[in-house]
Amino acid sequence: MEDILSKQQKYFYESASVRLVRDDTFKLLPKIKAESVDMVFADPPYFLSNDGVTCKGGRMVSVNKGNWDKIGDSATDITQKHKFNRKWIKQCKRVLKPNGSIWISGTLHNIYSIGMALEQEGFKIINNITWQKTNPPPNLSCRCFTHSTETIIWAQKADKKSHHFFNYELMKELNGGKQMKDVWTGSLTTPSEKKAGKHPTQKPEYLLERIILASTEPGAVVLDPFCGSGTTGVVAVRYGRKFIGIDNEEDYLKITRDRLEMENIKTRI
Repeated sequence: MEDILSKQQKYFYESASVRLVRDDTFKLLPKIKAESVDMVFADPPYFLSNDGVTCKGGRMVSVNKGNWDKIGDSATDITQKHKFNRKWIKQCKRVLKPNGSIWISGTLHNIYSIGMALEQEGFKIINNITWQKTNPPPNLSCRCFTHSTETIIWAQKADKKSHHFFNYELMKELNGGKQMKDVWTGSLTTPSEKKAGKHPTQKPEYLLERIILASTEPGAVVLDPFCGSGTTGVVAVRYGRKFIGIDNEEDYLKITRDRLEMENIKTRI
């Protein structure tokens, strides 16, 4: 990956197949070589930190996650959220290879903006994956249905010359010999995946395993512009891919580093 980022670039952590950078993703993405990344997975801020409450482990807790999950004020949120999404998606398009693809996770709070931003920035949506959680937190207000799903949009460049990679046969094999559908069911992240530390929106490894195996080949470069606690990187390394992770929070990068080092130990055993 030496030619993807500048030789002068400083890394929070690096190994033969990993580059972790502590930086604002909007400052780092322009420094990545154009058309050098095979796949992007992004779990961007949902902007849910509005001083409300939710249920976690049977206890009532604040929904606030940190300043990174806040934007503007109530009068301008919609405009600023969409501007934010278009900006980072546009930069991801620049670094994505012609035959690469992008996956973006979200909830009703941001996924409609994400879908529109993808089309506005020249992407074609391939699939709309519904992740159905088997153990979602209960709805405290009792005034609507329990929120038990998230959406993951899979897209490629809207160019007739672009042909995304899809490991159809492997997905069919993993699904008992039948075509895999766009509804994936499973639990929230297990405690065993949080031994290095906790992140409020950490995705379970089985989700990233399916995504990475479905849309990349060994040796591919996977980018996560909001890498959080590093699930994307852990799975990428596990299956012989290269990983570039960007985050502005040092505590989360420390969790990512520790998880990657634990994964490397497992790989060597």
